[in-house]
Amino acid sequence: MVSIKKEYKTVNRVAGPLIFVEKTHPVGYGEVVELNVNNEKKFGQVLETSENQVVVQLFEGTQGIGKDVSVKFMGEPVTLKLDDSIKGRVLSGIGAPLDGGVELTGKKHDITGAAINPYSRVFPDNCIQTGISSIDMMTSLVRGQKLPIFSGSGLPHNDLALQIARQAKVVGDKSEFLVVFAAMGITNEEALKFQKSFEESGAIDNAILFMNKADDPSVERLITPRMALTAAEYFAFEKEMHVLVIMTDMTNYCESLREIGAAREEIPGRRGYPGYMYTDLAMLYERAGLVKGKKGSVTQLPILSMPGDDKTHPIPDLTGYITEGQVQLGRDLYRQNIYPCIDVLPSLSRLMKEGVGEGKTREDHAKVADQCYALYAEGRDLRGLVAIVGEEALSARDLRKLNFAKAFEERFLQQGLDEDRSFAQTLDLAWELMRMIPKEELTKVGKDLREKYY
Repeated sequence: MVSIKKEYKTVNRVAGPLIFVEKTHPVGYGEVVELNVNNEKKFGQVLETSENQVVVQLFEGTQGIGKDVSVKFMGEPVTLKLDDSIKGRVLSGIGAPLDGGVELTGKKHDITGAAINPYSRVFPDNCIQTGISSIDMMTSLVRGQKLPIFSGSGLPHNDLALQIARQAKVVGDKSEFLVVFAAMGITNEEALKFQKSFEESGAIDNAILFMNKADDPSVERLITPRMALTAAEYFAFEKEMHVLVIMTDMTNYCESLREIGAAREEIPGRRGYPGYMYTDLAMLYERAGLVKGKKGSVTQLPILSMPGDDKTHPIPDLTGYITEGQVQLGRDLYRQNIYPCIDVLPSLSRLMKEGVGEGKTREDHAKVADQCYALYAEGRDLRGLVAIVGEEALSARDLRKLNFAKAFEERFLQQGLDEDRSFAQTLDLAWELMRMIPKEELTKVGKDLREKYY
């Protein structure tokens, strides 16, 4: 028996991307809504439902919508059709083809997803090689981890995201690897750059791209990361693949959240963002992980640009609470023309110690990272002293550390846009730089490792 879907012409108000519909039958939260606007179909989603009013957020603009519009509730949430044919596709933020290909086929999956039960989670303990030395050695990305990149406006986080997407791989595991790339609020120029980069490098074959552009409705921006994560969960937990989800830029996502909160006339929280932003971000970030009995994994690399380079701004602040560390880009390094301008001192990966070492990366990994961190930190501190007293006042030991910091930036942090370094190459380069320091001064590295590698 086919159920007939009722149509309503009871729209009483339009506010921004929201329409308010009165006197409907009981409808579910998140349900898909179809609108007929001058014989053109538009789609939305139920955002709030009460006894006498339903709030619908539209995926397209509300232009041309008046009180004579007919509204139909479809009885199901927003879904994404998934099967193997989605690999290599370029899609819009709501899963429509942008590559000229056919519509998606396969089984429908609810994009809300299900939180991973903490009991069934497995602790992450194996690395993903990004090919970027400053991440691989200093803030290693562990499979199943959520490790955000904190950037600033004008810094090359998009180039970094693309380089990681092209180079990332799981070393020593036969499972297939897939990159799901979700871009939110990007310009047409950036969208073309992303697509071209994936296609020219051949990385598109092992990737799925979801692209929400700056001129797309802000509501679509809230759907995009959920689409990407639903695809990632399907390939990780049903197809047993290792999936890396790169989401850029989470700041644009949060701005959309604030815009819709204002349209709903909610009481704003800190700096005008909704009070539930922590919960909303956690619902996305906590979809990363490993599950007992499943070989696949979902690893997240969310990228956000800190407004005014302020780490205490609500977006980076809340992200830092939920995730396991951060990789921070430095404006001073960017001014020195160092790419990628990753400032390793405020960066950290809380799961790194579990993912590196013998049988995983290399036995000396953790100790070398600690030693380079200490030497670089001391060298950076000495720059302040040199500005006051000059290099002549430094001891020979201090001068060596000052020179190490310079070489570390110019040779270790500095990397080409297409330069892909393995863990071994990265660690060998670190030892090469550490030879600028006498063996006995390398106190963080054990005697046996010094004898073997120095």
